[in-house]
Amino acid sequence: MKFEQLKLSVLDQSIVRKGGTAAEAVANTIATAKLAEKLGYHRFWVSEHHNSTMIAGSAPELLMVKLGSETSTIRIGSGGIMLPNHSALKVAENFRMLETLFPGRIDLGMGRAPGGDRITASLLNPSNTFSEADYLEQLKHLQAFFRDEARTQYGDIIAVPQCATIPQQWILSSSGGSSAIAARFGMGLAIARFINGNATPEVAETYRKQFVPSEAFPEPHAILSISVQCADTEEKAMELRKLADYTLIQFEKGYFGPIGSYDEIKDYVFSPAEEERIRQNAGRIVSGTPDQVKEQLARLANDFGVDEIVVTCMTYAQEDRVRCLELLKG
Repeated sequence: MKFEQLKLSVLDQSIVRKGGTAAEAVANTIATAKLAEKLGYHRFWVSEHHNSTMIAGSAPELLMVKLGSETSTIRIGSGGIMLPNHSALKVAENFRMLETLFPGRIDLGMGRAPGGDRITASLLNPSNTFSEADYLEQLKHLQAFFRDEARTQYGDIIAVPQCATIPQQWILSSSGGSSAIAARFGMGLAIARFINGNATPEVAETYRKQFVPSEAFPEPHAILSISVQCADTEEKAMELRKLADYTLIQFEKGYFGPIGSYDEIKDYVFSPAEEERIRQNAGRIVSGTPDQVKEQLARLANDFGVDEIVVTCMTYAQEDRVRCLELLKG
């Protein structure tokens, strides 16, 4: 598949820059969604993160209301709702409300990671056991709520508002285990390569081989998400890449504060151990000039057998994020 044939979508995490505020980060997300729609991107997803001053996006279902009202055609979704942090009934009601407000435009992307640390996840949902069995049970309950099939010994349980359509459902995955779950439930699969750079095409192949057709997805549908740093020049792209590599290293050291600028780290020299971590994280990021990035994305799409790439650009300056999206569509 050629790059020009690919659908492009966006995952935005409402990154808080050093010296900035969470309000500015959310305002940037809204502006980015409007730009993505103007440029012709297919979806715009927002994420769920907790206990980090670097990421303002903690409640995608709330932010999606604003994004939906500020746009008119682009699909709006969660990338994702961390299902064990919530009750299945509340997720069903939130997304039925979204589907009622913006019919035919809502994506419910779900994952089972904490979206932060386990202590915070336990506070969000004290009944969270972090077990796969409970996650599968939640997914079953969610389908019952969406189809008005939930019943107890005391009577029916209706997720309101009732809605004629169901949000398109996706499982976020960076491993074969979650891809098998997506296949079992007949859902779409979003492969999170920006989280696990070592995710291989076997993840998508497992999904396709085990896929059980559903009303929403008669055929398997996988998409790939990757971090992208695209700039007009190689020099600028290298600066963005160094900042991204540095930021990932800080994550691994347990620092989740606001992201700093390239000027603050331009003279930083990575240690041999850090250089090794950068090599191991290399698969999470695609960087370069537009021609270089487009070639890499087309290669990834062909390797994984997908026709849609979801790009995320984690960087300090909003103008760099905007320019990245413009260049990919240029």
